[in-house]
Amino acid sequence: MTTSVSRQAALFRVDGRVALVTGAGRGIGAAIAQFLAGAGAKVVLMSRTSGDLESVAAQIEASGGQAIVRVCDVTDSAAVRATIEQLPQLDILVNNAGTNVPEAFVDVSDANLDKLIGLNTRAMFVVAQAAVRKMLQDPARRERGGAVINISSQMGHIGSPDRTVYCMTKHAVEGLTKAMAVELAPQRIRVNSIGPTFVDTPLVRQIVNTPQKREFLFSKIPMGNLAGVEDIAAAALYLASPAAGMVTGTCLLVDGGWTAQ
Repeated sequence: MTTSVSRQAALFRVDGRVALVTGAGRGIGAAIAQFLAGAGAKVVLMSRTSGDLESVAAQIEASGGQAIVRVCDVTDSAAVRATIEQLPQLDILVNNAGTNVPEAFVDVSDANLDKLIGLNTRAMFVVAQAAVRKMLQDPARRERGGAVINISSQMGHIGSPDRTVYCMTKHAVEGLTKAMAVELAPQRIRVNSIGPTFVDTPLVRQIVNTPQKREFLFSKIPMGNLAGVEDIAAAALYLASPAAGMVTGTCLLVDGGWTAQ
């Protein structure tokens, strides 16, 4: 029994892997980085804010993990490509950076349209492309495999009021994920997405800032509560690990049942 349990536990380990997490300074990204580090990965933390990244790195190292900080704006394509190219190894990408600006369809400004497309879709493509190029340079990669995890949303599967641009960008992420998965399977690089519902983070608390908004939100989630960052981090660890060795081209919805209705 001990041997069996040990083998099962090993399926969820990522020892010897290097994992890049974008948007790693806080919220979902920070939690994913901590979970991956706790499972044995050396984690590369990327975002625009050095102080946030240093804080997450310190927490990881205090728990016995390994983390390095790379300050980079993912919307700066040249900087992204240069930063990723300089990494000595890359096995796992968690493409997490993103944002939302809720507003009525008829009120969407060109500035907000460009902002969301630029960060949620274009930057996600560029980061993924640079990461896969790096993975393909490694002659030992076929033995270890590779994993790309695009953080999408339940809104990549449905529509919702005041979220037309966000829904559009996240539907694009789902299409990107499927196409990448098919193209990269022969190279043993698995590509999946995670579709969270609303997660209890400072960003969501700013958006869901009235009793009416909270009532609407909870009425749509059969489980009756927001997701925690650890719910998303656990899904990411699964998809990054050998336990998901035959899982590619799919979305793991962590939405409390929202899209089942």
